[in-house]
Amino acid sequence: MNIFFSGSIRGGRDDRDLYVDLIEHLEDHGTVLTEHVGNEDVEEMEAEAELTDDEIHDQDVEWLQQADIVVAEVTTPSLGVGYELGRAVAWEKPVLCLYRPGAAHELSAMVRGNDAVEVLEYRDLETATSRIDTFARQHS
Repeated sequence: MNIFFSGSIRGGRDDRDLYVDLIEHLEDHGTVLTEHVGNEDVEEMEAEAELTDDEIHDQDVEWLQQADIVVAEVTTPSLGVGYELGRAVAWEKPVLCLYRPGAAHELSAMVRGNDAVEVLEYRDLETATSRIDTFARQHS
């Protein structure tokens, strides 16, 4: 199974450690096409590789097209994550969004109100990984 993991990069990296844990868990279910989201210095890596914004966009869209499922951690608001979710829904990809209530920002109604997106409110990693397991099995 090809898995597209989405999490904030330019919108804020406060949840990077959590992304690493989620990506490692997702790897039990298949290939995470976007494991770089968990890298501490992802933006520096992109700069060193001299990737343009166009190239980053095109690569992410290609990975999204290849994905069988999409899992996004949406607690930290991100324009890029929102864009990826919109494309995934348009392409009828199964989408699971993970959100921690009580965060500094409320979850967008455009995510929570979309019945093509499953939203899990969670407080701990165990709850999130358990739901990921069920979601991955449902769509394998």
